[in-house]
Amino acid sequence: MSDLRQKLKISQKRLDEINDFLLDPKNEVVNAVLELVEKHGGPEVINRKAAEAREFNSLMGRLRESGSPYYKDVEWLIEQRDLGAFVTRGDYRKKILSDQADNTRFNRENAVTLEISALQYFPFLIAEAKEAIEKQNLMPGRYIRVRCMKEQVEDNADILAVAASMQVVGATYVETLDTKGTDGSNIHLGGPETITGYFGGVGQPNEHALQWAEEFLHYYTEYGIRQVLNVNPGTVLIGYLLHKLGIDNQFKISVYLGNDNPYACLWTLIGASLFSREDGTTSLIGFNLANSVDNDTIRKTSTIRKALGFEKVVRIEHHIVETWKSIVVQPYDRLEELLEVVQEVPNISAKHEGGTPEVEKTLEHPSDILEYFMAKQDVEEQGLMPALERNYIEKHRSVNRTADALTKAGIDVVCAWNLHK
Repeated sequence: MSDLRQKLKISQKRLDEINDFLLDPKNEVVNAVLELVEKHGGPEVINRKAAEAREFNSLMGRLRESGSPYYKDVEWLIEQRDLGAFVTRGDYRKKILSDQADNTRFNRENAVTLEISALQYFPFLIAEAKEAIEKQNLMPGRYIRVRCMKEQVEDNADILAVAASMQVVGATYVETLDTKGTDGSNIHLGGPETITGYFGGVGQPNEHALQWAEEFLHYYTEYGIRQVLNVNPGTVLIGYLLHKLGIDNQFKISVYLGNDNPYACLWTLIGASLFSREDGTTSLIGFNLANSVDNDTIRKTSTIRKALGFEKVVRIEHHIVETWKSIVVQPYDRLEELLEVVQEVPNISAKHEGGTPEVEKTLEHPSDILEYFMAKQDVEEQGLMPALERNYIEKHRSVNRTADALTKAGIDVVCAWNLHK
């Protein structure tokens, strides 16, 4: 078997051929990426603009100047943080464990990031904060957004309010660019009746991969947005290339890309390794495996990730609950599996896309992933905003069900670090 294994070794000749092709001045696909980067001023200028755009006072100044009513909401959030209105980590643990809290040794090496999706509208964050204060529970340490970028910009500067608030609460967040297949680029995708055209990341054909990169550079330099969702193998590669060139971009791979077995995960991580920087970093920071993966696949993926030096760099993001409609067979609830696998696998985030199945099935309007793609105008015309906010709050509650269970199991959690001291 050892002799057979040796046949898998990648020869230096093949690696040289890949390097020769990447460095070939006549390489059109690479040239297009280089031209795009140079068009925006080069890596140093791009990173500087992004850092300036991300600066908190700049975000708040722009939000105030826009006349957005959300400015006062962000100020309220700052005030509540500074007053200590949110539960401390210690008090939260005492609430869950009572007298055992002080004597419990928490596993911090395998701390689980509490993740919620999708934060479509800024007011939902304020509603969530009020619930957290009232019930003395935890705010997530990671937020995913799937709202139209242009709509965010035009809607009371929602995009600025969220960007500033993420710095206030202390959390990472991911945006979803408009170049994702639902923008008309995917000729197979016309709505729910053609959703199968989205399978396998078929959403950015032909020139749209470069358009995705162009859109990212716009929001990176204009709003400081660093992390975006990635749904296509081509834009995954471009994400690697941009980082290799010196741009400090980051992305997470969507569940839609279909990494549902160890070999798919190995392939994705090999790409990250090939284009990583000398310091071992890569632009891949979140790796959302498919909903169908079992704990064995998560363990194997963790082994691959560690072997390639990415254990602390690339987070494995795993759905614990999903929207009730339009994505998985219900009931879908992976909490017990999480409690098992996290004993062995570090750097996992527990993603909550819906409420608990027990609650969702009782709702007059259960969560539906297709509503992520609705325009706000349509939501309001159909009177759905209160129902969507309720759906989001149920996601928050499912986050805290997971946090409670992990705390009882002696596993630490990564929550909003500026709120929960």
